[in-house]
Amino acid sequence: MAWIYLVLAGLFEIGWAVGLKFTDGFTRPMPTALTVASMAVSLFLLGLALKSLPLGTAYAIWTGIGTVGTVVLGIALFGESTHVLRLACIGLIVMGIVGLKVVTP
Repeated sequence: MAWIYLVLAGLFEIGWAVGLKFTDGFTRPMPTALTVASMAVSLFLLGLALKSLPLGTAYAIWTGIGTVGTVVLGIALFGESTHVLRLACIGLIVMGIVGLKVVTP
């Protein structure tokens, strides 16, 4: 169950990272409220995952999921760069996430 909490926490991290873009410097109330709520849910789920997963592994995977998802949505929503080296670096992060999952009981 801890891994499910961790993945969900990572998805909510994507939500708040992308949500920050829509808050317009925290001047838009609804996007700001949704972003703050996503932050709270993400941290709560990370806390649940940390009950049984190693801190370093869980934190690295949480931020990795957030990073990769935010890059993908940045490309899809905001037309950010799809330069091959950028995508290769994101691929390395994905490999790190998978590697940590494989070696963690």
